[in-house]
Amino acid sequence: MPAYISAIRISIWVIFSGVILQASMVLCGFPTTLNLHRAFPNNQRVELSQLVARDRVRHGRLLQSFNGVVGFPLSGTYDPYSVGLYYTEIKIGTPPQVFYVQIDTGSDVLWVGCNSCSGCPTSSGLQLQLNSFNPSSSSSASTISCSDKACSLGTQSSDSLCDSQNNQCGYQFTYGDGSGTSGYYVSDILHLETVTGSSWTSNTTATIAFGCSTQATGDLTKSDRAVDGIFGFGQQSLSVVSQLASQGITPQVFSHCLRGDSTGGGILVLGEIVEPGIVYTPLVQSQPHYNLDLQSISINGQTLSIDSSAFATSTNSGTIIDSGTTLAYLAEAAYDPFVNGITNAVSDSVNPLLSKGTQCYLITSSVDQIFPNVSFNFANNASMIVTPRDYLLQQNSIGGASLWCIAFQKTDGQEMTILGDIVLKDKIIVYDVAHQRIGWLNYDCSSSVNVSTNSSTGTNKNTYINTGQLPSSSSSVNTHHMISHIAIIGALLLLL
Repeated sequence: MPAYISAIRISIWVIFSGVILQASMVLCGFPTTLNLHRAFPNNQRVELSQLVARDRVRHGRLLQSFNGVVGFPLSGTYDPYSVGLYYTEIKIGTPPQVFYVQIDTGSDVLWVGCNSCSGCPTSSGLQLQLNSFNPSSSSSASTISCSDKACSLGTQSSDSLCDSQNNQCGYQFTYGDGSGTSGYYVSDILHLETVTGSSWTSNTTATIAFGCSTQATGDLTKSDRAVDGIFGFGQQSLSVVSQLASQGITPQVFSHCLRGDSTGGGILVLGEIVEPGIVYTPLVQSQPHYNLDLQSISINGQTLSIDSSAFATSTNSGTIIDSGTTLAYLAEAAYDPFVNGITNAVSDSVNPLLSKGTQCYLITSSVDQIFPNVSFNFANNASMIVTPRDYLLQQNSIGGASLWCIAFQKTDGQEMTILGDIVLKDKIIVYDVAHQRIGWLNYDCSSSVNVSTNSSTGTNKNTYINTGQLPSSSSSVNTHHMISHIAIIGALLLLL
């Protein structure tokens, strides 16, 4: 006579979007009953915001199990005579709203124009559809109070201030070109996309604090190359990179590869691009920006005669990596030796001349064949090779010869060196905030890359990304819009 075994009864609480249901299953061949209970009583009305809040926490955990890395396809170019900046498309809020924001590693905060913004442009010469953020139109948005932890942390890095009258956490930023913006902080959902190969997937969200600007001044009011805001990738607590890392969603490292050809664009990923040959130098500690210890500059293997104090780091001096700057700037004491060194190296092959105070050269052949590479030598024996197209800009043609001019500018009265897009393009740049170091490698940014991300379990995953087949963040990625030379000069510095 066979033995009969009674069913094992198990009670389990299982949550699906805030509601617990009843179900049955068979376990190891035996019928097993699962008693599933509601998280909320039948007679209790569940607010949608409660369910959204529960899902938002869960979505952050889910990202760790997804294949791929969080990425932002880039549009724009380094060329100041066309676009002069790199930008990406992001989506914020419920329902999601699209914004175009400049990628800026020289500042911390992500901000977009508010619907009440005074001075924010409403049209763009980049042929972008500009938008403004209205907190009342997003069901997941809420303002951040002065007592919020994010506001307190931001105060330590001068990224936030408190309006005690309205108990509202706000900000006021002034950039290197004299432009500025001010507003208040909002908490809302940032919609993230992950990429594997050339496939992009919108599969998760994260709650972040970002700025809603109510006022813009200076060049930020101009429409010629206007975007909706600035996406700060600094290392302070209110940067999106720091916020996502503190939530365990992404690693505390990001990388970009900016295409320097006429197509422009590129990729920025929240992870470490890993390619053979990348060299690293440590970040200078206790600095608000990505400061590096530049020790010398050499041309054709010969170190230029520049006093080392020209590169010393202090409050208003040192060397900064900044994707929010179009050109590059050299400390005053280093500028003349740099220009003279290049001129001396090509004096037998070109016709040097001054154009509006800038050193230029008339040439009849390729700049790559005539001009030397320049080596910027950093701590830890890390050298950045700067090619002729990284320090020269073509102006026009004269009598069949091309006029190329030095693109580096002098920071008059300051010992500040800023390496902007003209130098950062055509290179992998890795910002390893977790290990306080910056890495780089000259690279064809239309080629594929491998990206490493460390999961919360400590395991390491590598993801292949085909950067040559990335979607553009706007239809204008291949469109160059000529801007007057006067307007360009007024808009070259957007940093700090």
